[in-house]
Amino acid sequence: MKDWLVWFLLAIGLFVGEMFTAGFWLACLAVGAAVAGVVGLIPGLGFVTQGIAFAVSSIVSMAGLRPRLMHLLQLGPGSDLRTGVDALLGKTGIVTERIGPGSAGRVKVDGTTLMVEKEL
Repeated sequence: MKDWLVWFLLAIGLFVGEMFTAGFWLACLAVGAAVAGVVGLIPGLGFVTQGIAFAVSSIVSMAGLRPRLMHLLQLGPGSDLRTGVDALLGKTGIVTERIGPGSAGRVKVDGTTLMVEKEL
């Protein structure tokens, strides 16, 4: 199998892997693999040159691309983005089904109906 094809397949695999992880680490490695694949298309440049291109472009994308993506998507330290249960703190809900002792009821918060239980 050609070197450039291996790099491009690795880049695709890393981009797919990024969909299941957070932090854009695999995406930066995928950028590096894609750059190495392009370098592999240049006749006369060997695997060592491709490896160097992979390493350099991965580091550059981690230093330049990742922080921009993290800021754009409001992820990381200092972010005001709250998800899950944390996003519900301080919200007001409307009880749609009675919540009794030992039995669950339903509450509507921001258009979403949630099942809740009374804590004894």
